[in-house]
Amino acid sequence: MRDSGFPRADAESDFLRARRQASLSALAHRLRGDADDSGETLSFSEVVEALGRRGARHVGLREIPLDAIVGSVDKVRDFDRRFRPTSNRSRERWERMALKARTGTSFPPIDVYQLGDLYFVRDGHHRVSVARALGGAAIEADVTEVQTVISTEGIGGKRDLDGKNWGLRFLQRVPLTGRRRAEINCSDPTDYHRLAEMIEAWACRLMHREGAYFDKPTMARRWFDEEYTQVLELVDEAGVRGSDETGADAYIRVSHERYRLIREHEWSREVMQLVAERGRPRRR
Repeated sequence: MRDSGFPRADAESDFLRARRQASLSALAHRLRGDADDSGETLSFSEVVEALGRRGARHVGLREIPLDAIVGSVDKVRDFDRRFRPTSNRSRERWERMALKARTGTSFPPIDVYQLGDLYFVRDGHHRVSVARALGGAAIEADVTEVQTVISTEGIGGKRDLDGKNWGLRFLQRVPLTGRRRAEINCSDPTDYHRLAEMIEAWACRLMHREGAYFDKPTMARRWFDEEYTQVLELVDEAGVRGSDETGADAYIRVSHERYRLIREHEWSREVMQLVAERGRPRRR
């Protein structure tokens, strides 16, 4: 925090510096062609929609890191990702708050939603903005934790939300839980749709063979235990998994190659060897 000895002038400089940094950041995004990620603060409702909401609980007062505050409930256009003001609309209010902060005035806790390790402001946007501009590291907050179906891991901007939503839709169709859910990860988010279709087709063949119907949770569990796990063992035994492939990536690719080569849905060491010898190169 720069201090000239004149708090009012310093508060004005604080605002101008924050606005200048926000403008330069927005310009950099445009020059990079980030049409899907302009550096705006994340929208709480958009993130929850992408991840799926399971429930909520009031946590209470705690000190939270300012760097973990990445979004807003209703002011996504007023501040950028680092909570710098994006216009001069609230300059007077911002400077008043900065002046109070510089002269030792204490503020009430902000009000936030917590999603995983990320926080979204319900009330207190200017307090967050001023605290960050003055070099603060943490702020007191009244926290409500929102549990989601998909984790917030890997969310760096708006462009990541679409990939998360593909994962959510996959789990709505194939409701894996616990360890089974954690082990299914597609490098290309759009592959979750392909994988769901493959699992549903597998379950349809199994129900026809057994002459019985089972629900989605049973389908998901049986596919993972009776199909996916065994296929991955064959894949690894044959050495046909790429070094950069997840288990789900390898399952999708090898299943496609298996059907292309033999037009059957059976697995064996002989089939896997055929895939190893005659399969097409992996996608890059």
